Amino acid sequence: MLRTARLLLRPARVDDLPALHAILRDPCAMRYWSTPPHPDLKTTAAWLDSMLSRQPVTDFLIERDGIVIGKAGAWRLPEVGFLLHPDHWRQGIMREAMEAVLPFLWQASDVPFLTADVDPRNEASLGLLRALGFAETHRATRTFCIEGEWVDSVYLALARPENLVAG
Repeated sequence: MLRTARLLLRPARVDDLPALHAILRDPCAMRYWSTPPHPDLKTTAAWLDSMLSRQPVTDFLIERDGIVIGKAGAWRLPEVGFLLHPDHWRQGIMREAMEAVLPFLWQASDVPFLTADVDPRNEASLGLLRALGFAETHRATRTFCIEGEWVDSVYLALARPENLVAG
């Protein structure tokens, strides 16, 4: 578990299904995600099962005031990702979460860099990643087809800080 001034970042649990579904079914939250909004609890349950099966834990749910409001971490190293319910946008929450997650990922792994794949229309995520030190490495067109719409990608990377020894 990771704690910040306002947040608890913790591994997912089976009982997180309703809160996760509230996020993953939201069209605004999922606008720039690599899958469409989840149509039902069964879809979210499969997603949660996948999250629960990954060890070691490098992907965290974000709790604020005891309520799950998002996720942040590396679903598969070295790629980081994050998702936040729209009710909590523009409050600095994801920056706070990622500022806790990034040092954890460096300490928990030996990867030389972390990466991100972002829809170029997602200016908020691109801005956050750049503020965290990520730099664009390249772009690609038509990388995902989501509900019949082809989406492009901006790829970013963050090198391991020189003062942090791997692993």
